[in-house]
Amino acid sequence: MSTGSPPTPRRTRQPRPLSPLREHLRDTFWFAPTAALFLVGFVWSGAQALDEAILTELQQAGQDEAVRTLVSWAQDARAIVTTISSAMMTFIGVVFSISLVAVQMAAGNFSPRVVRLFTRSRISKATFAVFLSTFALSLLVLTSYDSETDPARVTSVPLVQSLLTLLLVGLSLLLFIAYVTQTLQLMRVGPVVDRVLRESLTGLTQMPVQPPDRSDLPPERGRLEHRGPAGTLRDVHVARLVRAARRKDVVLRLIPRIGDYVVSGTPVLAVHGHGAEAPATAVLRSAVSVGVERTFHMDLGFGLRQLADIGLRAVSPGVNDPTTAVQCIDRIVAYLAVVAHRPLGAVHHRDRGGAVRLVQEGPEWEDLVDLGFAELRGRAVDDPQVSRRLMAGFEDLLRIVPAERRGPLERHRGLLVRAVTGEQPVTADRVFALEPDRQGIG
Repeated sequence: MSTGSPPTPRRTRQPRPLSPLREHLRDTFWFAPTAALFLVGFVWSGAQALDEAILTELQQAGQDEAVRTLVSWAQDARAIVTTISSAMMTFIGVVFSISLVAVQMAAGNFSPRVVRLFTRSRISKATFAVFLSTFALSLLVLTSYDSETDPARVTSVPLVQSLLTLLLVGLSLLLFIAYVTQTLQLMRVGPVVDRVLRESLTGLTQMPVQPPDRSDLPPERGRLEHRGPAGTLRDVHVARLVRAARRKDVVLRLIPRIGDYVVSGTPVLAVHGHGAEAPATAVLRSAVSVGVERTFHMDLGFGLRQLADIGLRAVSPGVNDPTTAVQCIDRIVAYLAVVAHRPLGAVHHRDRGGAVRLVQEGPEWEDLVDLGFAELRGRAVDDPQVSRRLMAGFEDLLRIVPAERRGPLERHRGLLVRAVTGEQPVTADRVFALEPDRQGIG
């Protein structure tokens, strides 16, 4: 049986210095709306300067009739802007309340960890950013209106500002449609698990692809312990650690895996080498990020953890929704198929000269297989739809993976067969439950 040929490894990409910061900001909901409020202030200042320049040019040219026309248009637009400013905040409150209800239902139906899909959503952030910007801009524009109607004495005609506000209102309506569509998708299992899969694959592409490096590290000369609040190791600033290790001619080794929970006193970095001195402790600590929960950045197992959680909740006695579990298994198989030929385990980050400067421990193939299948396999004994989908998944992956990676899959398949055999005394039921079916019971 052919197992296929592994893809050619890509050249290791140098880590981007801002990648951890970018990922952390994506996990927050406050940054985009706050940045939009500052941006709208600059845009309003530019529009105000343009309005003043137009008015000054017309007054200096003696175009009194044109000024009267602009004042008339601006007064007409003022009523619209006033309505927008009074209604937009109420609209924001209603939309946000609906969103909280939808997110709460999604968390209860699937897993609390799906809430982060909402906080990371670009549509959600863009919608609230534009809503708040429209409200803020309408207030700023109202301060620019002048009650004077004499063309020679009028000092402000905020026509461009009013038009800009109307454009933001139109954009708000379009984003509202997209936002409602996405919020409704949070209540459907297919889009949720598919989004988890896409986020997992995106995080996978950010990790360098390299052949296994079995070379021994230099002797260990010291360790850096975590000092601060306990939390989950979210990621490390690879570029900063590589630069620090290159300057001191040492090799750094990340001791815990990304996603491990560390407490104060836990060793996080080991220093290897014969350099004159170790990198500064402050530099090393600033490159290690500890937070409240795991993220997709650098964490190859977090997506599988979420898919397994959703599947386990679906097959629990209180829910009893095996079709949702089947959809989760679909994505687990798809993810494992992508990493089937990918080098796993420790990742060796190199400097520009090609020397190893940072060793980051990662999950092996067996770890990912166990994470994806172990718990669901234990719950599949009493549900033929899940057991049949698992058997089909094992068969599909066994056709894809190299020979040296077949062991964990064959082990889980054998355990599933023995468990179903022990629980199903009737031969016909046993044969039915162990027949591979990609739809579970198609």
